[in-house]
Amino acid sequence: MTFAELSKILLTWPLVEASTSYGTPSFKVKGKLLTRLREDGDSLLIKGVEPDERAMLCEAFPDLYYFTDHYRDYPLVLIRLSRADAATVTSMLDRTYQSLLPKRRAKT
Repeated sequence: MTFAELSKILLTWPLVEASTSYGTPSFKVKGKLLTRLREDGDSLLIKGVEPDERAMLCEAFPDLYYFTDHYRDYPLVLIRLSRADAATVTSMLDRTYQSLLPKRRAKT
């Protein structure tokens, strides 16, 4: 999957807007970060992934998921877009997306 392909998908989701974060392309929901592209141009930040789940993902799929020491204390994982398919990326992002939606909208 490419970032351009991901962009086309995410911009169809209600309330998602293209933005920047730390100088890289990102997507936000009502001003709150959904995800951002890392400086390497291939890694995407996936929020809401607790350390136990992250460890399992990184061990089971080391070519796809990883994290750096910088993110060690945060509930997130990095995913390599060049090795991912759209269904995997969007399902991971949907969890964060749902948590960012206004409560009355998330229920509908």
